[in-house]
Amino acid sequence: MAQFTITEGADPFLHVSLQQGEKIYCESNAMVMMEDTLDLKGKMGGLGQALMRSFANGESLFMQHIEAVRGNGDCLLSPLLPGAMEVLEVGTNTYCLSDGAFVAAETGVSLVSRMEKLSMQGALMSVFGQAGGFFYSEASGFGKLIVSGMGSTFILDVEPNKDVIIDNAHVVAWDSRLQHKVSLSTSQGGGLMGRLVNSVTSGEGVVLRFSGKGKVVICSRNKDNFISWLRSSTAGNG
Repeated sequence: MAQFTITEGADPFLHVSLQQGEKIYCESNAMVMMEDTLDLKGKMGGLGQALMRSFANGESLFMQHIEAVRGNGDCLLSPLLPGAMEVLEVGTNTYCLSDGAFVAAETGVSLVSRMEKLSMQGALMSVFGQAGGFFYSEASGFGKLIVSGMGSTFILDVEPNKDVIIDNAHVVAWDSRLQHKVSLSTSQGGGLMGRLVNSVTSGEGVVLRFSGKGKVVICSRNKDNFISWLRSSTAGNG
């Protein structure tokens, strides 16, 4: 079984140790270093799933597959955005991942893209550039799954009759047993336009309401703000 270790520091590496014959897969460009006993191949998987992942999450069409072919070997992986990582056990529990959260997994873990059904509110959110809240990935099967969030990460326990509301850009992953609902703001009244105005004036954006019993992995930094800043900085330098 592959051994995953997260190195210390604010912007860690994922250190993976593989025995001969073992393999993992990871997000494209995640590999930083590997020993020469390992082989690296790019695979698309199902075309439909690859296209949905690329469209929904802005991720590559391809995954990197790393296999210990000529003996035991180690590799270092790194997530796209700076921040912490968490190792989750998929088996009894399955998990849903927000866009860009996937780093790596054992081959016994299956990753499938999902899309929420759009409501009228959802359509308005898409117009305002918040369509990312409707797409996510679902991990099932058996094995270890590594996810990342920008900044620090924290695992929150959701209990029955104690719903939690989390800004969409701070959600990394959640237990699929949880019920989740996408909305424009925490406000429960005032109708759709009232919630829309409240969302704009409060700077709240899209939020996810979780109910039931399970865990949610959250991160301290808003990745959407960082990506917007990065794009504007790149455009300005051009």
